[in-house]
Parts: sequence; C-alpha cells; structure tokens
Amino acid sequence: MNLNDRQAQILKAIIEEYTATAQPVGSVTLEKKYNLSVSPATIRNEMVNLTQAGFLYQPHTSAGRTPTPMALKYYVRELLKEEEVSVAEEVAVKEKVWDHRFEVDRFLKEITRVLADKTKTLAVSCTSKGDVYHAGHAHILDNPEFYDIDVAREVLSLIDEFNQLHALFAKASGDEQIHILVGDDLEKDSFQGLGLVFTDFATNDFSGCLGIIGPSRLNYSHIIPIIRYFGNLVSQIAKNW
Repeated sequence: MNLNDRQAQILKAIIEEYTATAQPVGSVTLEKKYNLSVSPATIRNEMVNLTQAGFLYQPHTSAGRTPTPMALKYYVRELLKEEEVSVAEEVAVKEKVWDHRFEVDRFLKEITRVLADKTKTLAVSCTSKGDVYHAGHAHILDNPEFYDIDVAREVLSLIDEFNQLHALFAKASGDEQIHILVGDDLEKDSFQGLGLVFTDFATNDFSGCLGIIGPSRLNYSHIIPIIRYFGNLVSQIAKNW
C-alpha cells in the first residue's frame, strides 16, 4: 500500500508519540498534540485504514493504536529525518577510543561501551572470529518492553551466545550501511517488541557487526546517525589491524 500524504503524516505522528510514551496512541491525543490540519473524524477513519493495511495494531477494542514492524520500517525508509551528529560529539567519541586503536580486543570492548553510553541502550558487537562484546545492560530496564523477566533473560542470554547473535545479524541483507531488524525479523515471539540497529565492518582478517538492542520504538532519527558514525570510525581504525 502506498500511503498518501495525509496517511503518512498521521502514521508519522503515531510512531513519534508511541516512541515517546510506549503507550497505544488514540485519535484524541493526535488531535491535541499534533498539527494534522484534519478533523478528528478524518483521523479516526485514516487510523482504521492504516490498521486494515497492516501499519497499525489495536491491542484492545477501546484502545489506541501501536505501529507494526511494517510501519516502523516504512517510517525509517520514507519518513525519517535523521538528526546530525555534531563535530563535538564525533571528537568526544574518538577521544575515548583513540588510544586503543592498535589493540583490537580493547578497542572493540571500549567502542561498544561508548556506544551503549551514547545511545542509552544495550550495545553489542561481534566478529567472525567468535568474539562478542556487550555493554549497557542496565539500560534495558529503562524500557517497559523489558519488564517481562523472561524477555530480559532471553536477551541477556542471546548476547552471550556467539552463534545465536551472529545468526541474528546475518539475517540482514542488502547493501545498506545500516540494518534494522524488528518484529518477525527476530523470529521469537518474546522478541516481537524489540528492535536491532547495526552496521557491518571488515578488516583484512575478519568481519564484524556493531549495533544496539532496544525496544522496536527506538528513536531512529537519533540512533541511526550515531551507529553510522560509529561504523565509519571502526572501519577507519580497522585499516591498521
């Protein structure tokens, strides 16, 4: 389904509200908080259309809507306006890892830690040699998606298993620098509310991935440019390995 401008505007507002609140979004909220320039009845009708088309999900009959994985991918591909990573931020990141640029293990451990700190998410990296690095475990507890102890346990188990983690990263295809996995991409029912955003890197001797695990309602406009910068930095440093 190709969305018209009005549908795209409503979907964008729903996703941004859901990203901020983690709560189903209703038409009253959209009317009050977003300048959509259409009547409440029109908003409700378009929400029904978007639900029938698979872009929105209604948890309960009387509840608002939440975006589906298809909606999130559409948003990233068609509607997202990325924030810029400032030169000051780039310099700050580089300063934290630069002294370790000739030590592969120490560098990957440190850049994963810095990525977790920068994005306030669980950051992970792994190499084709079987090394796995992760940091920012406490950040997952800031999101209601991880309040379910079984979900949190499975995620924490995942990042300690190279084969599982590598298989998950390998599911991404295409030539894009940034890969996004949400919903059904993650296969497990317990992971339906989660999202992965990561990038690839390569050296003369091995390849690898670096990214973050968080809720599917990630602030993609903020997260994606950060991961792109980190990926470029790793690729730059990796030339010396």
